[in-house]
Amino acid sequence: MAPAMTHYAGQERDLARGAQWLREADAVVVAAGAGMGVDSGLPDFRGPEGFWRAYPALAHRGLRFEAMAQPRWFLQDPGLAWAFYGHRLNLYRRTVPHAGFGQLLALARTKPAGEFVFTSNVDGHFQKAGFAPEAIVECHGSLLHLQCQEPCSDAIWDAPPAPIDIDEVHFQARRPWPQCPHCGGIARPNVQMFGDDRWAADRTLAQEARFGEWLAGVRAGGARVVVVEMGAGTAVPSVRHMSEELVRLYGARLLRINPREPEVPAGQLGLPLGAAAALGALLPGA
Repeated sequence: MAPAMTHYAGQERDLARGAQWLREADAVVVAAGAGMGVDSGLPDFRGPEGFWRAYPALAHRGLRFEAMAQPRWFLQDPGLAWAFYGHRLNLYRRTVPHAGFGQLLALARTKPAGEFVFTSNVDGHFQKAGFAPEAIVECHGSLLHLQCQEPCSDAIWDAPPAPIDIDEVHFQARRPWPQCPHCGGIARPNVQMFGDDRWAADRTLAQEARFGEWLAGVRAGGARVVVVEMGAGTAVPSVRHMSEELVRLYGARLLRINPREPEVPAGQLGLPLGAAAALGALLPGA
């Protein structure tokens, strides 16, 4: 069942304008933050209450998301660190991306200059939905990839396919924890955490380089670019900044879908709607 859509003044006009922009574009940049996954059933970590509903064991300890998402836990309490990240990895793997992913993919395949994805999400859902891995930037890394927590090298490898075994009562990952194949030490997800000077960024830097090459080709060809941004807030504004840079530097049109923070630069379009509902209305035949 498609998510219900909240109505607001001017909605039909804005949806018609957004749909026209999507039809007219030669290239699409799909930009996504955490709100993109909420319609797939992933938890909303906005504010401590949302986070603590998802992780009551951490609420009992008074640990917020910003405190938990730090590399120091892999040194101080690896069982807790892997309970938190392992739980998320298990959840991301069993969750099915919502229909909006497929609608965006169908749209992208109609564009002569193609598409690129830029996401702060670490769930791998764009790859899971069929987007080409070589046309995706995961600006904060990927939970489906690991690195050494030291790190002993810049090596990055795939997370093991088996689920992380978690004692839910005590919220501890049972041994053996993922290990670095090079030094035998504890592995950690290849994601950028808060206060993180140990993140091995080479994979993301290579993705960003491919994105830059694609954008250069788009500019050289005079392609009309539309940025479809979904669920990207101002608390961690990486995605919003990128979208607005494309407006400024490439003359792109920005279609920002965000139920709480739809504000846009002058001349752009903000839709105060959820991702799946808005995409269903904008791309009903996709």
